[in-house]
Amino acid sequence: MGSGAGGGVRRRGRALEGLRGYGLIVAMWIRSTMAYRTSFVLTAVGNAAITFLDFVAIVVMFSHVDVLGGFTLPEVALLYGASSASLGLADLLLGNTDRIGARIRDGSLDTMLVRPVPVLAQVAADRFALRRLGRVGQGLAVLGWAGAALDVAWTPAKVLLVPVMVVGGAAIFGAVMLAGAAFQFVAGDAAEVQNSFTYGGNTMLQYPPTIFAKELLRGVTFIVPLAFVNWLPALYVLGRPDPLGLPGWVAFLSPLVALAVYGPAALAWRAGLRSYRSTGS
Repeated sequence: MGSGAGGGVRRRGRALEGLRGYGLIVAMWIRSTMAYRTSFVLTAVGNAAITFLDFVAIVVMFSHVDVLGGFTLPEVALLYGASSASLGLADLLLGNTDRIGARIRDGSLDTMLVRPVPVLAQVAADRFALRRLGRVGQGLAVLGWAGAALDVAWTPAKVLLVPVMVVGGAAIFGAVMLAGAAFQFVAGDAAEVQNSFTYGGNTMLQYPPTIFAKELLRGVTFIVPLAFVNWLPALYVLGRPDPLGLPGWVAFLSPLVALAVYGPAALAWRAGLRSYRSTGS
């Protein structure tokens, strides 16, 4: 009992140490960014404008059709806004983990191993790009417009589910990013594989689940659970049935699903870090 309690205290201590180190590194990069505020504003606005083009394409498509897979433009906007904001948050906080393969190749990971800060905190916080708030902002703007335009009976549960959907979706994307980073210890450079599940998954989630085959829906629900990012919560908000026949309460499981993905991803990360052999450079 004492040994287990001691292990739990040590794990909490390492977690707090990692969060503190992450915060210090992030603060350093934010101070550096704010030294050139005009440049930051321009890049953030440019980032938002570029990502907003995806939604412009959806609007143009709806100029030729009234519904897509049975969904109207405001309903698709709900999917788009939630997914884009979730990915933006995850990308802001953990997006740099996709560079771990490059660090392994050039040997820069070696320097992180000797610093008194957990490696994951260093990898995630390094070159922290505050400009990525642009994606978050434009996603939330579209989400707000969708909420105002939808013909939905807003109950307290539905109102609560919207922020849970965004934050839980960000946690799921973040867990997938961590799993992808762990895989790069084995593959050497699998950033594109990682991005296919995050950025590629985000593109898929911006469209109604009703236009996809059920085999794909099962895959993104039970294998890589991206459906919990926005599809399942949004279906509950819209009062629509799930194509796979899942009960309505699963819409609230996004945070738990994120924890379920994070557990094995964290174990894989630790295993990859232990198996890492220095480049010697």
